[in-house]
Amino acid sequence: MTRLVLFGAPIAIAASILFSGGDSEPPTVVRQAPEKTGTAAPAAAEQADEHADEIDALPPGLAAPAMKETASRLVASAEASTLDWRSQYGAIEDVGDGNGYTAGIIGFCSGTNDMLQLVEAYTEEQPDNPLATYLPALRAVDGTDSHEGLDPGFTDAWHRAAEDPAFRKAQDATRDRLYFEPAVRLAKLDGLGTLGQFIYYDAMVLHGPGVEADGFYGIRDATMSSADTAAEGGDETAYLNAFLDESRSAIRARKAQRDTTRIDTAQRVFLREGNLGLEKPLVWQVYGEAFRIP
Repeated sequence: MTRLVLFGAPIAIAASILFSGGDSEPPTVVRQAPEKTGTAAPAAAEQADEHADEIDALPPGLAAPAMKETASRLVASAEASTLDWRSQYGAIEDVGDGNGYTAGIIGFCSGTNDMLQLVEAYTEEQPDNPLATYLPALRAVDGTDSHEGLDPGFTDAWHRAAEDPAFRKAQDATRDRLYFEPAVRLAKLDGLGTLGQFIYYDAMVLHGPGVEADGFYGIRDATMSSADTAAEGGDETAYLNAFLDESRSAIRARKAQRDTTRIDTAQRVFLREGNLGLEKPLVWQVYGEAFRIP
């Protein structure tokens, strides 16, 4: 399909939309690591940035404080089997996915650059912190699953840092800069409501902001080859179903961590219910465990 789209038109259509009103494996704690984030921004992200003022004029959607809290709880149910996402600031482990240590509220990884960006940002604000001495090692292991230079003290240092409000603030800011804000901006550009914005955000966390077929931008590109976004005049529910199909296929193509319940018994449930505004109460399951936000 040839896509010739004037970006002013999607913004206008998006405004009209937004202003109006599986296969399950045994339960396990899964924190899927993102792709390396130190590369140039994809074209779609640049387009969203170009229209930042117009996007900012739209309703806040998922960026509203109460909705962002809901999004954080939904992601935590899939990433850490809890609704208490704030309990994850100090979490750290190697989950055996080839990305080294996975830690914190969004699964920052020592092998995928985002943990490095987080610790660098934290050290700029607080030079004398428990993790600062590990920066050379984090730079050396970036892109690998190695613990060289990190063991044996890195996990204890992470736990100590998590007691510092400045480190928790740095985690929040890095999550927003790398994942939440780009996903929500692009979803609004595509004319998606609050549920669609969450689906984009969760996919950004799950698959990482990569342009490959199994990265967020690759999944969006594949979806747009077969379905029109709401901003292009397409049906929002049909587009989101197509996006979830592509996301699910990317999960199932993995050699490990192939559980799809965060789609099958969570996001797809909200979509079938027609809850495009992600309005509470919300009831869903992940890994067979039931969750509810009243």
